[in-house]
Amino acid sequence: MSAADTTTPTEVPPPLSVPPPPTPSAPRRRRGPGATPWLLLAPCLLILGLVMGYPLVRLVTLSFQKFGQSQLWGFLPAQWVGFDNFTAVLGDGEFWTVVVRTVVFAAGCVIFTMVTGMLIALLLQRVSGWVKTLINIALVASWGMPIVVATTVFKWLFDADYGILNALLSKLPGVEMIGHNWFASGPQGLAVIMLLVVWGAVPFVVITLSAGLTQVPKEMEEAARLDGAGAWGVFRYVTLPILKPIIVMLTTLSVIWDMGVFPQVFVMRNGHPEPEFQILPTYSYDRAFVVNDYAQGSAIALITVLLLLGVVAVYMRQMLKIGEVE
Repeated sequence: MSAADTTTPTEVPPPLSVPPPPTPSAPRRRRGPGATPWLLLAPCLLILGLVMGYPLVRLVTLSFQKFGQSQLWGFLPAQWVGFDNFTAVLGDGEFWTVVVRTVVFAAGCVIFTMVTGMLIALLLQRVSGWVKTLINIALVASWGMPIVVATTVFKWLFDADYGILNALLSKLPGVEMIGHNWFASGPQGLAVIMLLVVWGAVPFVVITLSAGLTQVPKEMEEAARLDGAGAWGVFRYVTLPILKPIIVMLTTLSVIWDMGVFPQVFVMRNGHPEPEFQILPTYSYDRAFVVNDYAQGSAIALITVLLLLGVVAVYMRQMLKIGEVE
């Protein structure tokens, strides 16, 4: 037997079979969510329609009619007058004075609210735990105080005869504020009301911004400091861009709320705001329930709603831009 006979032949493995390429199938169509979301939203939409739908429809209807006390008591039927109410309102110089005053008042409230809220939120990141707790308790207490109670407290603080602010300012050398009437002029009185509005709005801004500051990565702040950025540079190039969506949201909500301020002005002026204290909500109220011209009051209210819808449109556009960037 030779050596060739003793060697076992090497077994060659069978060739691997390559599976045929899959046949292209038609792309599957994604099914939409269907009617389930609308069924879940139906109760909320129904409540909104009942609570807000009828008043809004009635507001629009009255703004195109002649509707006074005679129509209210049923002595005369309501007459359709088209755009006459809007023409009369927009052609009144007093209305535009009130619009400018409202815009300036709302802008001042929003600026002071956002700046003060940001400063307090940044301060809360640098204080000890018990100090933060005390500040949060004070913020929640002021936020939960009813508007009428807060307005009464501010009336006492700024009272001409018994106000604590005048007494404290009079203790300064060369200052005599006893008997000073803060509401003798419109600008001073509106400044006091502005402080009241800011005092009630700051807690919400502080709490929201404080929650947003917890999402700022500490690594990015440390990297910015290593690159030589100071406190302002870190805030401008790191903190502020991350908080931009929250700031846009808070600013828009503040504009809407501050342009709709009514009880602070109404209660502070004992239910009868003078002409130099009139802003759009109180001006619409006076035109409807003091002058008894419900049609023009509705027209002023509808114009105010359209102005606020413009603010909402700007907000939605900014949020869409932020979403595209992200």
